[in-house]
Amino acid sequence: MRIPAHSVCTAIRDDIVSGVYERGGRLTEELLARRYGVSRVPVREALRTLEAEGFVVTRRHAGACVAEPTEREAADLLEMRLLLEPLGASRAAQRRTEAHLKVLRGLVRLGRERARRGHSDDLHSLDGWFHETLAQASGSPTLTSTLIRLRHKIGWMYEVRGTRDPVECWAEHGAVVDAVVRGDGERARAVMALHTERAAAAHRLRFGAGAGRAARAEGVRDAQHPVNTPTLRS
Repeated sequence: MRIPAHSVCTAIRDDIVSGVYERGGRLTEELLARRYGVSRVPVREALRTLEAEGFVVTRRHAGACVAEPTEREAADLLEMRLLLEPLGASRAAQRRTEAHLKVLRGLVRLGRERARRGHSDDLHSLDGWFHETLAQASGSPTLTSTLIRLRHKIGWMYEVRGTRDPVECWAEHGAVVDAVVRGDGERARAVMALHTERAAAAHRLRFGAGAGRAARAEGVRDAQHPVNTPTLRS
């Protein structure tokens, strides 16, 4: 059975984000095909998609390599998110469906419960699911894909350091959903803007001089990238 290229793309992207492939490292079709148990055709298609997304660059005499974003490019991503997340929440208040509301309410309920009980392991994935569902509720495929791509790239370039209270964080999620339920676009935009600003303040670059300054300021060492076993998701 032929593995779809988008599944291979997801697997390679996840490994880039988690640090399995280092910035600037080569990505050869043969080795990738062997790693994921597929032919070179879906790998080639996946690399083209990842290049369009900014995770991969093609270099003369080297072929496909993991991109090496600058600090300015990384800062631009956070600024774009600060602008687009509130827009998405405002649009969601006007365009959401009952199915979207059901999922958002369920996620907030589950997130609040996990946060109160201190089950932090689940909160990262729940947070991603919440923001992706909210983006989909905006009714704009272009905005949705842009926001999802931003979250992937920010997760690749930054790590989150800080002492944000998860209970407070999920209370903010709940306030966004309350505004979306009421169809109050301005309220949804304002609450999401505050939430995104607070989240951005806890982000620290994984690379470059900015990463070094942050580490020295906080007296911590840069975290080692985990190596994961890839799973192909459809």
